[in-house]
Amino acid sequence: MPITKSAAKALRQSKRRQARNVARKNKYKGLVKEFKRAITAKEFDKAKTLLPLVYKSLDKAAKTNVIKKNKASRLKSRLTQHLKVA
Repeated sequence: MPITKSAAKALRQSKRRQARNVARKNKYKGLVKEFKRAITAKEFDKAKTLLPLVYKSLDKAAKTNVIKKNKASRLKSRLTQHLKVA
């Protein structure tokens, strides 16, 4: 347990930030899974509408340092390739 007031405040902030980061991570991971499911089910129209949402969530996660910038770029590139191949 924190001893000082500043340590208690830092703990509160840390918990809030962690919750926010986990929510962002779950959002982009869920969208990526949904996109991949649409591709495997051959629902290409749905996948095309999902792609901008996936891009947005990945960019937001990278911007807020939930994931690294290069990881976001790599995932976007690979997902776009999946759509082109299919």
